[in-house]
Amino acid sequence: MFPPLETELKQPLPDPYDDFMYRHLQYYGYFQGSGPGFLWSRGEPCAYQGEHLESFSGSLSKECFLFPLIHFLTCCMTLSLVSLSVFAPLLVRSRQLLYNSDDKADRGAPRLREPRELFPILPGWGPVQAPRWPVECEVIQEKVRHIEWVPPEPEYFYQPTGNEKVPEIVGEEKGTIVYQLQSVPTEGSYFTSSRVGGKRGAIQQLAVSLCGPEDDTLLFESRFESGNLQKAVRVDTYEYELTLRPDLYTSRHTQWFYFRVQNTRRDVPYRFTIVNLLKPRSLYAAGLRPLLYSQRDACSRGVGWRREGGDIRYYRRGGGGAGRPRYCLTWTARFPHDRDTCFLAHGYPYTYSDLQGYLRAVARDPAQARLCKLRALCRSLAGNPVYLLTITNPAPGPRQAAAKRAVVLSARVHPGESGGSWVMRGFLDFILGGSPDAQLLRDLFVFKVVPMLNPDGVIVGNHRCSLAGRDLNRHYRTLLKDAFPCVWYTRNMIQRLLEEREVLLYCDFHGHSRKNNVFLYGCSSSDHKRWLHERVFPLMLSKNAPDTFSFQSCNFKVQKSREGTGRVVMWRMGIRNSYTLESTFGGSTLGSKRDTHLTTEDLKALGRHICDTLLDFCDPDQTKFIQCLAELMELVHQEIHKKLSELGQDRNLEESWSDIHLSDIESSTSGSDSSLSDGLPAHLLNRAEKIFQKKKKKPLQTRRQRNAHYHNSSLTEIRFPGDMPGGARFATTLQKQLAFPKHPENGSSSAGTQGRARLHQVVLPQDSVSEFALGARLGSLVVSH
Repeated sequence: MFPPLETELKQPLPDPYDDFMYRHLQYYGYFQGSGPGFLWSRGEPCAYQGEHLESFSGSLSKECFLFPLIHFLTCCMTLSLVSLSVFAPLLVRSRQLLYNSDDKADRGAPRLREPRELFPILPGWGPVQAPRWPVECEVIQEKVRHIEWVPPEPEYFYQPTGNEKVPEIVGEEKGTIVYQLQSVPTEGSYFTSSRVGGKRGAIQQLAVSLCGPEDDTLLFESRFESGNLQKAVRVDTYEYELTLRPDLYTSRHTQWFYFRVQNTRRDVPYRFTIVNLLKPRSLYAAGLRPLLYSQRDACSRGVGWRREGGDIRYYRRGGGGAGRPRYCLTWTARFPHDRDTCFLAHGYPYTYSDLQGYLRAVARDPAQARLCKLRALCRSLAGNPVYLLTITNPAPGPRQAAAKRAVVLSARVHPGESGGSWVMRGFLDFILGGSPDAQLLRDLFVFKVVPMLNPDGVIVGNHRCSLAGRDLNRHYRTLLKDAFPCVWYTRNMIQRLLEEREVLLYCDFHGHSRKNNVFLYGCSSSDHKRWLHERVFPLMLSKNAPDTFSFQSCNFKVQKSREGTGRVVMWRMGIRNSYTLESTFGGSTLGSKRDTHLTTEDLKALGRHICDTLLDFCDPDQTKFIQCLAELMELVHQEIHKKLSELGQDRNLEESWSDIHLSDIESSTSGSDSSLSDGLPAHLLNRAEKIFQKKKKKPLQTRRQRNAHYHNSSLTEIRFPGDMPGGARFATTLQKQLAFPKHPENGSSSAGTQGRARLHQVVLPQDSVSEFALGARLGSLVVSH
């Protein structure tokens, strides 16, 4: 049986509080004894170092042992006093406080150090956050990575022969579906939530299963970062019709493509036809070739992306949904190996994971990490960090730091324009390097860089929109911070920056699918003292990069449809040199690179040329600036004469030619029409639709109710006959008084509120007012329902 319980313990167990106090005091060197039992079990005073601790040691008695909780709290409070008495003579130092002077006698008022590492990007902090996907998206587990490679020979444009085949679109009725996404969130749905890895559950096998080793069906896949193929239909042995997935939560913007094929056959002319493009013009009609990447070539020979394609034709298919015509791109491609894994793309991919890998390498480099502070500007709708880089050299003093001007650069607000990321890579490689020019630039400027403004769109493979279903480059004036956080926080950051220092330059990096070369869109100033100054930087850039940059393609007209773009909003905020950099998906028609495609090295070189141009633009010796300004005046003078001669006018321009508005002689920019992607985000429109659908119809009124309503309306309505003198004037005055009360504080509270609301609306931009009003209306409807 069980032994009887002992009433007394042979060796008393150590008290937990005794053990804690013993270890704590021993650690700081105050306790001199053999163990915790010496401290409390016999009720003897403990031996501490220091004469000033005698009162503390004598106050401890056996009575405290009877009340362990009170005893513990008393000890903690006493230890706090002991620590304070011991360390009071010492200077309390904090790593968060910074002083303007190193002299202890003249420290001045301290200031707080800026917060560090708002996200785990530094070595030792573990891996960075994996990309977050909408919960509707299935994502394969394989990580897609590509090597960087520059072709040794120029890749020339495709030369059309005029005999390119125009295949008949047969569709899935006569073909076989070999790949199809099961559920694609299109227009009418909206983003709700996200998670790492996308949709929960097992990943479905969407590609067809091969019947055996002789089955030569291609296996398609696009459920990885930046991929966007929706459906593939096999219409012949080596011929496939492809349907691109539109931007999520929209039915538009099918331009960017990026997908994987497996089970290839060597040297067989495969024909691919994309059947749902929407742009009427494309560089594919001017010699652009698609990109091909072979996994086997990359592993065995170190060969990366290369131009591949023949028999290329871009043509109109016919009427599409909602009256919109559809366009097709067809081309043939030959794969280099049997049973290889290959990728096809519209442009050189640069994913969100690629950016994270680059930033991680910067943070791990001690020299670059000293120059570059990495921050999380905000989080996107899906919860992905939008990174902000602050690059500059440490200033010798606060006055020198405050005297620095700022340069703001951003990229990938349109996720499908991947060329902007390669230009940004070239800029960052240069500005973080050790060259004398980079050192000088960091001494002169503070660079604020947002390398990927729309990470959600880049991750899911959108071409133009964010997960709100809207083009972010039309919403820089938005008041809806929660719907468009990326551009709202970017604008807010620049506003704060303008309060601190002068911003010399703002430039947003884009890509262009309908024009060759690289060029800038800017804004024309009406200040006669600075007439044509905004064109000096583009002209200097064209001289530094004569083989890729075309000044003739630049445009400085501010159109009404572009009022919400980054360059126009920043220009109206006070940044005179505000630009959009457009890098082509195609190639160059200039100099030594004429009729050749631009490579990633060409795009990165453009980022370095931007740094060179900054130095020329800010050179204290204004010789280059003055020469460029004189050249610009001559060019504009010629353009004005040409325009007037076309109109049949003759005017002496020797004295007043600078008074002519330059927008009158410039054509409109040929950017993409995103008017269908303006307005409220998709989730607010969806909520409004549901609310109005649920709105109950008013019940039919009785005759008595209708008569009473008519009688009340007749009493409140004021009518004046047309021949009554003063009637129209009185009505106008009455309307003005109702619209703007002269003394709203003396009137009713509702009238005063309406007057103040109207005055507030006048201050806001027109599109912001409409957004705010509609958003408030929807909010009130939600509350009422």
